[in-house]
Amino acid sequence: MSQPPLYVRRPFLAGVIRQLPLLAVLVMVGVGLVVVAFDHWRKGVVIMGVALMGAALLRLLLPVRRVGFLAVRSRPVDVVLLAVTGLAVTVIVLTIPFP
Repeated sequence: MSQPPLYVRRPFLAGVIRQLPLLAVLVMVGVGLVVVAFDHWRKGVVIMGVALMGAALLRLLLPVRRVGFLAVRSRPVDVVLLAVTGLAVTVIVLTIPFP
């Protein structure tokens, strides 16, 4: 006899697993904020920009049932908005001259 799917047996665990991509992105953004708090704003903002580009990559590669709340709009719109925003943040912060 086969077991029922995980979302039937343990719905909370299945929900947490489904949100792991979003959690990974939020952890990276949190690390960037901590770095900014320790007066390394340029490195921190670059980490946050890379986190956004990583979110775009996760949204591109993962199926809808695994991507969780990273799926807000259609896949192409999500990927383009996340990638362009991450790239723009990273490029802008790297082009600001050192004082």
